[in-house]
Amino acid sequence: MDNGGSVLSLSAPHFPYSATILRRHSPVASISFSLKPPPQPPQPPPEPLESPPDLRRPEKSLGFSSSSSSPSPTPSPKTPLKINPLKGLTNRSSVSPLVQSEVSSKVSSFGSSLASKLRLSSKLSPPPPPPPPPVEETQFRDDLRNDTKPPEEETRKPQQDFRQEGKIFVGNLPTWIKKPEFEEFFRQFGPIENVILIKGHHEVEKNAGFGFIIYAAEKSAMKAVEFDGVEFHGRILTVKLDDGKRLKTKAEQRVRWVQEGEEDAKMSNKSTWHQEREGSRKSLQRILDTNGDNWQAVISAFEKINKPSRTEFGLMVKFYGRRGDMHRARETFERMRARGITPTSRIYTSLIHAYAVGRDMDEALSCVRKMKEEGIEMSLVTYSVIVGGFSKAGNAEAADHWFDEAKRIHKTLNASIYGKIIYAHCQTCNMERAEALVREMEEEGIDAPIAIYHTMMDGYTMVADEKKGLIVFKRLKECGFTPTVVTYGCLINLYTKVGKISKALEVSRVMKEEGVKHNLKTYSMMINGFVKLKDWANAFAVFEDMVNEGMKPDVILYNNIIAAFCGMGNMDRAIQTVKEMQKLRHRPTTRTFMPIINGFAKSGDMRRSLEVFDMMRRCGCVPTVHTFNALINGLVEKRQMEKAVEILDEMTLAGVSANEHTYTKIMQGYASVGDTGKAFEYFTRLQNEGLEVDIFTYEALLKACCKSGRMQSALAVTKEMSARNIPRNSFVYNILIDGWARRGDVWEAADLIQQMKNEGVKPDIHTYTSFISACSKAGDMNRATQTIEEMEAIGVKPNIKTYTTLIKGWARASLPEKALSCYEEMKAMGLKPDKAVYHCLLTSLLSRASIAEAYIYSGVMTICKEMVEAGLIVDMGTAVHWSKCLCKIEGSGGELTETLQKTFPPDWSSHHHHHGFLDQISDVDSDEDDVDGEDDDDDVNSVSGFLSYK
Repeated sequence: MDNGGSVLSLSAPHFPYSATILRRHSPVASISFSLKPPPQPPQPPPEPLESPPDLRRPEKSLGFSSSSSSPSPTPSPKTPLKINPLKGLTNRSSVSPLVQSEVSSKVSSFGSSLASKLRLSSKLSPPPPPPPPPVEETQFRDDLRNDTKPPEEETRKPQQDFRQEGKIFVGNLPTWIKKPEFEEFFRQFGPIENVILIKGHHEVEKNAGFGFIIYAAEKSAMKAVEFDGVEFHGRILTVKLDDGKRLKTKAEQRVRWVQEGEEDAKMSNKSTWHQEREGSRKSLQRILDTNGDNWQAVISAFEKINKPSRTEFGLMVKFYGRRGDMHRARETFERMRARGITPTSRIYTSLIHAYAVGRDMDEALSCVRKMKEEGIEMSLVTYSVIVGGFSKAGNAEAADHWFDEAKRIHKTLNASIYGKIIYAHCQTCNMERAEALVREMEEEGIDAPIAIYHTMMDGYTMVADEKKGLIVFKRLKECGFTPTVVTYGCLINLYTKVGKISKALEVSRVMKEEGVKHNLKTYSMMINGFVKLKDWANAFAVFEDMVNEGMKPDVILYNNIIAAFCGMGNMDRAIQTVKEMQKLRHRPTTRTFMPIINGFAKSGDMRRSLEVFDMMRRCGCVPTVHTFNALINGLVEKRQMEKAVEILDEMTLAGVSANEHTYTKIMQGYASVGDTGKAFEYFTRLQNEGLEVDIFTYEALLKACCKSGRMQSALAVTKEMSARNIPRNSFVYNILIDGWARRGDVWEAADLIQQMKNEGVKPDIHTYTSFISACSKAGDMNRATQTIEEMEAIGVKPNIKTYTTLIKGWARASLPEKALSCYEEMKAMGLKPDKAVYHCLLTSLLSRASIAEAYIYSGVMTICKEMVEAGLIVDMGTAVHWSKCLCKIEGSGGELTETLQKTFPPDWSSHHHHHGFLDQISDVDSDEDDVDGEDDDDDVNSVSGFLSYK
C-alpha cells in the first residue's frame, strides 16, 4: 500500500502454505503503517524491485517499500542486517498526523492483549503504547522472524533431493513373478533392506511389470545397475538408479492438496471406484465395532470390498481368531498372501491366536517358525498369545518355555503375559510357582489387575486351600478393588469345593447386601454344591430362587438339575427335564445324558440305559469314551460280559478310542467271573495300544488270578509291578491275602501281612477280615480269635463282614454255640445283622439243632422271630434246605416250623408237595463252600442272593 511515504509491510512468512492459511483465517492480507524514515546518509536512489503477484513480500527486502520521494537504505551483502523493524513503532514523533489517525482507527478494537504476547515472544523491544493490528499471533511472530532474516539465507536455501540412496528401479519384469524370486535374484549384489513389487491394477495376483530394490549400501546399487539388460525368466530387464521422480511427484501432490484444501483434494482426486472402496472399508470397520457377533454381516461387508488391503485382511484374521475359527482364519491369511501382500507381525499374531483358541498349538508353533524364517520379529503380544494357548491346554511346561524366551527378548513384560503364565500354574495346582511369579511381577513394578487375584483364588480353590484363598480376597479389597460377581463367585466355588455350603450361603447374603447380583455361574456353583452333599431340597430351592429373579437357566444349570434328579433316583423327572430343555431350544450335551445313563446302569436297568443312549444320539450328541464307559460299567456290574464286549466293538466302529478305564473295566468283569484268560487278553491289548498301565489295571489282573486260584500267576504280576516301580497299596495286598485265604493258606497270608508292615502299608479292616477267612478255611479258629484281639488293640473295630466270616468259621468247625456267641457280641457292639449273617448263622444252627442243647433251640427261635420282624424272605432253594432240617428237628411240624415258614416264599405251599422238584434241588450243607460266599469278589455278602426284602 502506497500512501506517499515509507510503508512497513508485516507479511506472512515465506513458505508454500502461507497463501492458503491467510486466505482461510485472516481477512487482512497485509497491514501497512506509513512512517517517516530515520535520517540516512545520502545515497543514490535504488531501482524499484518488482515482486511476483503471488508473493506477499520481496525475496531480498526486509519489508520496506519506497516511493519515489522516500528512498530506502540498501543493506550490504556482506554485513548481516540487524535493523529492528519495530523500532519505528516506538518513535511517535516521526509519524505524521494523518498516519496516526489511520493507525488508531485500525487498532482501536484489539486492546493490549497482543502487546503482552509480543513482550514474551519477540524480546526485540518493549511493546508499543498502541496495540498492533488484528493479525494472528503466530503469523505476526513469524513475520517478524522472517523480516529479520538475512537475504543470504534465503538465496542459499538448498534444493531438496528426492533420490533415495541404494534404491534402484527394475522394469520389464514378468507379471507372474513373486517377491521371493525377485528378491533372491538381486540379493547377489549385496544385502537388501526392502523390496517393493508394484501390484497390477486389475489383476492383483500379478505385478505391474516393475518394482524397486532398496540396498543397504549405495555400492550394491551401483553394482546392480551394471547388469542393465540382463535376461530374467525370458525378459530383458531394465535396471537403473532411482531418480526420485516418484517421491518428488508425491511431495508436489501433497503441497497441492494442502494449498487447495485437503478434504476437497481427496475427494476430487479419488475416482468413483476408490470412493466406493473407501466406503466399503469404513462399513466393515463399523460392523466389527458395533455388531461383531453377527458373523454373517461381517463376512458380507468384507466380500463387498473390491481388492482388500492388508488392513482389511488383518481385521478378518483377527475376527476369526477371536471366534476360534482357525480354518477360516488360515484361509483368509492364505488369500492375503496369494494377492502378494506380506503379512505383518500383527496379522501373524491374530492367526496364532486363532490356533490357540482352537487348542491346536502345533499349528500355532508352525506359524511362529514361519515368522522367524521370514525375519518378522515376535512382539510381546505374540508371546502372550502363545503362553495363553499353552495355559488353556494345560501344558505349563511349554508355557514356561515361551515365557522365559519372552523375558530374554523383551526386557519389560506386562501384566497380561504374567496373568497367563500364572493361570497356567494355577490350573496345574502348582501354587508355589504361581506365588513366585506374583512376587516377581511385583518386584518388576507391575501392578496386578483384578483378574490375577481371581486366578489365584481359583487356584487355591482347586487345591482346597481355604486360608490362602481368603488372604487373596482380603488383599484384593486392601488394594482398592471393588469385589465383583466374579470375585464372590470364586469364594462360593471355594466353599462348595471344601464342603462348607453354609459359608457359601453367607457369601450369597453378603452379595445381596453389597448390591451385587448373582449370575448363572454363581447359581450353578451353589446348586452343584448341594448336589454333592445330596441335599436335593436346597438344590431345587436355589433353582427356584434363580427362576423367580427372572433368569433363564442355561445348559450347565439344566445339567446340574438333571444330576440332582438322578441322585434322588427320579429318573423319569430327569428325562422330562431333557425334553423341557429341547422345548426352550437348549441343545443337550453328552454331559446332560451321562447322569441318566449312569443312573439306569447302576440300578441294573440296562434296557433303559441303552434307550437313553440312543436318545442322546438322536439329539445330535456324539458319544464320547466316557459315555461308552458308563454303558460298559453297567453291563460289567450285571456280569453281562458278552454285551459289554459288543459295546466295545461298537465303540471302535464309531471311531472312539478306548482308554485305560475301558479296558480296566472289561478286565474287572472277567475277573469277577474268574476268566483269567480273557483278563490277560485285554491286558495285552491295553499294552499294545500304548495306553498307560496303572495300579488299577494290575488290581483287576490280580483279582482275576486270585479268583481262579492261580496264585503263581498273581506273584508274576506283582513282580512286573515291581519292575515298573508301581508300589503295592493296601488294595493289592488285600487281593493277594484273599487269594491265599481262598486256598486256606494261613502262612502265606500271614507272610503278606508282615510284608505290608515292613513296607509301611498299614493293614486295614479288609486285610484282617481276609486273614480271618484264611484261618476259618484252615480250621485255625484260635488264631482267628487272636486276630480279633489284635484288631481291637490297634483300634481297628470289626465290622459286619468280619463277624460274618467269624460266624462262618465257627459253623465250619461244628461249634454253633460259638457262632451264636459271636452273633450276640456283634449286636452288643451296636452292629445291625444283615442278610448274610442271618443266612450263615441260621443254616449252621439248624444243621445242629436236633442234637444241640436247649439254648441253641431257643437261639434259633429268636433269630427266626428277628427275621420275620425284619421282613426277610428267603429264596426257594434256601427254603427247601431249611425245610429238610426242620423235618429232622420237629418231624411233622411245630412252633419252630411255623415261625420259620413265615420267611419262606409266598408260593412255597404250591411247591413243597412236588417231590420231583425237591429231588432236583441239591442239599445245601453248611460245610459246603456255597455258603462261604466265594463267588463274590471280596464280599461274603453273595449269600444275600438267597434272601430278599418283602
